[in-house]
Amino acid sequence: MKFLLGLALLTLTGDAFTFNLNGRASTKMNIYNENAIGQGWRSQTRQNTHLYAEEVKAKATKTADILGIPCEDECGLSEYPNLPDSIHPGVLSGQALMDLLEDAKVKGYAIPAVNCVTSSSINACLEAARRNDAPIMIQFSSGGSQFYAGKGLDNSNYQAAIAGAVSGAFHVRTMAEQYGVPVILHTDHCAKKLLPWVDGLLEASERYYEQHGEPLFSSHMIDLSEEPIEENIEICQDYLKRMDKMGMVLEMELGITGGEEDGVNNEDVDKDELYSKPEEIHQVYEALSPISDKFTVAAAFGNVHGVYAGDIELRPPILDSAQKYITEKLGAKAPKDKKPVYFVFHGGSGSSVEDIREAIGYGC
Repeated sequence: MKFLLGLALLTLTGDAFTFNLNGRASTKMNIYNENAIGQGWRSQTRQNTHLYAEEVKAKATKTADILGIPCEDECGLSEYPNLPDSIHPGVLSGQALMDLLEDAKVKGYAIPAVNCVTSSSINACLEAARRNDAPIMIQFSSGGSQFYAGKGLDNSNYQAAIAGAVSGAFHVRTMAEQYGVPVILHTDHCAKKLLPWVDGLLEASERYYEQHGEPLFSSHMIDLSEEPIEENIEICQDYLKRMDKMGMVLEMELGITGGEEDGVNNEDVDKDELYSKPEEIHQVYEALSPISDKFTVAAAFGNVHGVYAGDIELRPPILDSAQKYITEKLGAKAPKDKKPVYFVFHGGSGSSVEDIREAIGYGC
């Protein structure tokens, strides 16, 4: 699992997150920073997003309405007292998604991202999110998507993986509203050879967008960390242009996440490859930000996938150095919080709470 930590996209075990949507107390471990909330920011956010939120609500077509499944009680909520007005139950995209990411960064909380392979695992995530009054990311890998479709299907051209992910997306859209929780619907690592899989999902989102005014998925990850950085950036630019038209967010990866996940094994990788450089992160920011602000960066700072048996040397200050470096480069154009980058934390399983908190503090 991973999280969008403050935003950080973190990979952790399930009960390590708490954010109260409706004002109810929680007994789970709280990584929500009360001191990070500023009433002035809250007032400004509500003022800036109010008109957009009303427009979204007027245009939105709920899956529940399409299917004739009425939402009642928590399911019937149109907004949450402790979140920006644009955020609603169900799958988020566009400005509502960006408002949630900004809210997480400003307040210093993590949004867990869980890879799901069955409808039961999706429902378990939605139930956990509802019990904790928290937003959640539900995501599919290419292998998990194929499993969702059934291993008996032909996966030539990734057609089974495409069908499985699309099927899972419709399940998430249907049930997220019924559970009454906001969801970021995402796909995980997509290496260069897997790009046809994401292409198929983008085509599905484009068809859905034509009918409903929003994409089927919230976001996709393009992981070209094993390619030259120039090629990585160039391909990500092309995908961001395509995705931004639908209000989707692109996650790109720099450096290499250690460990093993979904058949990709980086357990023996050179340790120097596990740490991104501020100059590289700035290179990505400089290339993508003129296209859209809807992108996140999975920078490497020693993080690994899975419960890793070797030595883990997380270096969260790498993220802080990158934020400071880019802020200095931006000068007067830098954001007031001096955290221009939305970072993603892959491989949070087994990480200490202290390291996670530190990473959140750097906009991860």
